[in-house]
Amino acid sequence: MTRRSGSVAAVDLGATSGRVIVGHVDGGDLRLRHVARFVNEPVRTRDGLHWNLLELYRQVLDGVAAAERETSGALASVGIDSWAVDYGLLRDGRLLGVPFHYRDDRTAAGVERVHGVIGAEKLYERNGLQHLPFNTLFQLAAEGPLLDVADRLLLVPDLLAYWLTGTEATERTNASTTGLLDPRTGEWDLELAELVGVPARVLAPLVDPGTALGRMTPEVASVVGRDVPVVAVGSHDTASAVVAVPSTEPDVAYVSCGTWGLVGLELDSPVLTEDARAAGFTNEGGVDGRTRFLHNVMGLWLLSESIRTWDRGATAAQRSSTLQELLGEAAAVTAPVAVFDVDDARFLPPGDIPARIADWCREHDQPVPATRGEVVRSIVESLAQGFADAVRTAARLAGRSVSAIHVVGGGAQNTLLCQATADRAGLPVLAGPVEATAIGNVLVQARAAGLVSGGLDDLRALVASAFPPARLDPRGDR
Repeated sequence: MTRRSGSVAAVDLGATSGRVIVGHVDGGDLRLRHVARFVNEPVRTRDGLHWNLLELYRQVLDGVAAAERETSGALASVGIDSWAVDYGLLRDGRLLGVPFHYRDDRTAAGVERVHGVIGAEKLYERNGLQHLPFNTLFQLAAEGPLLDVADRLLLVPDLLAYWLTGTEATERTNASTTGLLDPRTGEWDLELAELVGVPARVLAPLVDPGTALGRMTPEVASVVGRDVPVVAVGSHDTASAVVAVPSTEPDVAYVSCGTWGLVGLELDSPVLTEDARAAGFTNEGGVDGRTRFLHNVMGLWLLSESIRTWDRGATAAQRSSTLQELLGEAAAVTAPVAVFDVDDARFLPPGDIPARIADWCREHDQPVPATRGEVVRSIVESLAQGFADAVRTAARLAGRSVSAIHVVGGGAQNTLLCQATADRAGLPVLAGPVEATAIGNVLVQARAAGLVSGGLDDLRALVASAFPPARLDPRGDR
């Protein structure tokens, strides 16, 4: 494996926050340094819930400029990853309207329209995606007249890369979340697009992770300090995170745990059976042509939205405890707590999650959590059960055995959740790295720049050496 010294900048945009991280590769050493952090808060207007994309772009520019200063003008490239499915529509290079947030409730009409022309079973045979009402093709079906005048659709990371370089392209791992990509060929399914009313003209050329998109435009370079090259990475954040799973073994499962918990296996080809569809499993593209066979579990959104609910309207003195303090209270709970269905659709929209948990418990004759510690413990145990169930189901559907579960992303810091997952799955959990998405982003760029070489196993061996995971074994009392 070839290794040289150099630095790249990973722009990592999550559903609640973003950051810019400089990754430095030096022989067998891999180091990260945060140079910018910023919040990502949606904005509700009269027509719905939107992303504040212009503010995100401003923060990205500032962050990349900070990365360029941090490396004394020696950045080899910049790569952008983000959440999936959301997009901007353009005409003649100009953005048409403010991009909607996937949690906006307008998509119900889109689901009805799509299923009016192709049933759920046939749709799964074509795109292999778990039914989620916010998948891009459902959003497009609810779009209205803007789609009629648009000449280009760009997913969020592709739109930001277009603003940086002027290159219109769609990276394949994120394209696979739209519902318009053939999971067998990795190409746009133009026949399906026409069937659901998406004009072929809006679909940009597809590129693979590691593709050079171009250098920054003069206008951008004047802000950043130099016309740094921009490279496509696994632009769906989960695709980047899976690159950084620190294992070269074929019989491991992963949980990429942040706002969502993405639970599954990495496969060589999609699983498009009716059983997989009924179980809610999705086939998304991975780096180097792999398939991410996974189930979307609600994730740490349940905790973060509960804290927002408790803090809403409170004075500074009344604000809830920090997450670590709440997890400490949860760990001290000894009485059994309710294990609820984290995939219940009531938990998807923003709002009072603790009240919705209480409603679910009453409806299912389960004990209603009485304290904040009990609410948090109920969320943790329910997520752990959801993760364990998804791992077992993935293994059964794919005909694979699983010997361990790797938890990467922010959830790897949550020892209570990782231990509960090990207990409920009856399998060891390997926790870390926390910054898996940024690491995967960095490594794909580093390989494109010639700083490292080799396949995914080589990249993962480098991750395991630089960021060895913590092991949590299942306890016999569970």
